[in-house]
Amino acid sequence: MIDVLLVDDHAMVRAGLARLLAAAGDVRVVAEAADGEEGARLAREHDPDVALVDLAMPGIDGIETTRRIRDRAPGVAVVVLTAFSDRQQILGALDAGAVGYLLKDADPEELLRGVRAAARGENPLDPKAAHAVLTRTAGHAGATLTRREREVLQLVAEGLPNKQIARRLGISEKTVKAHLTKVFEAIGVTDRTAAALWAHRNGLAG
Repeated sequence: MIDVLLVDDHAMVRAGLARLLAAAGDVRVVAEAADGEEGARLAREHDPDVALVDLAMPGIDGIETTRRIRDRAPGVAVVVLTAFSDRQQILGALDAGAVGYLLKDADPEELLRGVRAAARGENPLDPKAAHAVLTRTAGHAGATLTRREREVLQLVAEGLPNKQIARRLGISEKTVKAHLTKVFEAIGVTDRTAAALWAHRNGLAG
């Protein structure tokens, strides 16, 4: 069962999402928040698998909410669910730690696929969001990576956390972080989501 936290200031939107997710059978809403601060608190309290976060909310916005959720409950996969497809907002949300970015006008099945993908450690992105990320990283397509850096990046693209990458490669978690820092700099990204997209785009993902 996939546990989901809803963070949206519109009660009707939350109610509609809750009904949609509950009908899926393998998803349940464990908590709902009407603002970002409450969302961050509930994320820490309930530790859901996925948090669906709106961008435009009173008080702190969805980008700051994402950042706080990631700080307080790092195991939660944050997916921004919004009506906005502005490039700066997309990149801002991903830089804050969101693993995915979906639009509210998406088909119900697309939303469910996104929630399931996020729970598996993947990166559900609306095509507009994917385009924004790939446009930002396009200039680094010819980046030179060492063999080990490529191995680390490939495992990031598979959705593995640093601890599992370290175990798989027989190196320390600290060394994995050091490799990732160099990878991010080389390919021009600032987060794992963008790195995974870069790897897929450049044929480094399995």
